[in-house]
Amino acid sequence: MQHSTHQTELAGKIPLRDALRALLPRTKEEMKLDLSERVDRSIVTLLKQATDLFYGGRVSECLEASDAVCDYSWEKLNTGAWQDVDKDWRRVYAFGCLLKVLCLCEAPGDAATMPAALKVCDMGLLMGAAILEDILIKVAAILQKYLSGKRPSPAPAQEQHSIKKARKEHASVPDMSSERAVPRLHCPSLQYFREHHLVPERPVILEGVATHWPCMKKWSVQYIQEIAGCRTVPVELGSRYTDEEWSQRLMTVNEFISKYILGEPKDIGYLAQHQLFDQIPELKQDISVPDYCCLGDGEDEDITINAWFGPPGTVSPLHQDPQQNFLAQVIGRKYIRLYSPRESEALYPHSTHLLHNTSQVDVESPDLERFPRFAEAPFLSCVLCPGEVLFIPAKCWHYVRALDLSFSVSFWWS
Repeated sequence: MQHSTHQTELAGKIPLRDALRALLPRTKEEMKLDLSERVDRSIVTLLKQATDLFYGGRVSECLEASDAVCDYSWEKLNTGAWQDVDKDWRRVYAFGCLLKVLCLCEAPGDAATMPAALKVCDMGLLMGAAILEDILIKVAAILQKYLSGKRPSPAPAQEQHSIKKARKEHASVPDMSSERAVPRLHCPSLQYFREHHLVPERPVILEGVATHWPCMKKWSVQYIQEIAGCRTVPVELGSRYTDEEWSQRLMTVNEFISKYILGEPKDIGYLAQHQLFDQIPELKQDISVPDYCCLGDGEDEDITINAWFGPPGTVSPLHQDPQQNFLAQVIGRKYIRLYSPRESEALYPHSTHLLHNTSQVDVESPDLERFPRFAEAPFLSCVLCPGEVLFIPAKCWHYVRALDLSFSVSFWWS
């Protein structure tokens, strides 16, 4: 592939279409689709036709064909359970999105064209699978660089006031005087952490491990808007995922911040458990994988890094995860309770397969008539503050409530 080593730096210095074409194989023959027999031959043929049309300079016809590819594969992606969707159909969708973006950017028309192209690119990243050495990430970086030169001036005074107000709002802090606190350590050695916490599965707050990360000084609502504002992300709507009215919606980060961080919405919006750092590598440069992850069995690429960004009051119900977890707090504070896996019966997990890892109990307002044993279950608690990292052992039950406007980063590792 004819890759430029400084793709994003080139943005703004050469025409957009040339910057994007520099990422592509030189010829249509080099554009390898490599799709299995599980993909309908008619769609493979249509995708090849769309590729031929693009390389042949027939942009409007290619746009029509790539639209059809996206529409058909979208139906495949939304039929049945997500885990059952064949990865090749996700690759088809990604190819369709790539060609559509390239067509839109061949001769960008009005001011809405590039944001529309970036949204298509994000949809390919969110719903598709990696193609051509993660080309959609590189395309998105170039589009974002071009768009950054067209950004409006700094937020007006009214919005600055809203940001300050959002940072001052707090949810109620529980009385923790009778609760056992999670122990704290300052930069323990790998061996000490392994022997005293990883192997015996004991939670601990690590101090001094993340305080030097660039995100601790750089990240703010304004900075996140600047770096990620035009990007499309999935947002959870509702106070907690166990509620019947809970749902998810795709929107830009700017829309999310405007409505759910700065506005006064009727419901809660939460950018939760999203691999934002794969989508926007520029943000990934501001964090580091904790050294203690090297004690696991996997490689660095096996570590799942998720973003958790929302207003005060967001709640993750009491649940457990199958992997080890480091939860790093960047902005705001979170109240957290931790229960041993040995207490599972007293935590009353849901009986359905979908929610078997989630408790039925509302932790801070339990119905003790329905769940009498819950009151006897011992637990640890803490308020996690910026710069602190909480180790949550695999299968340890945990409940999390944001006390302030909050941004956390989780690292799931084996």
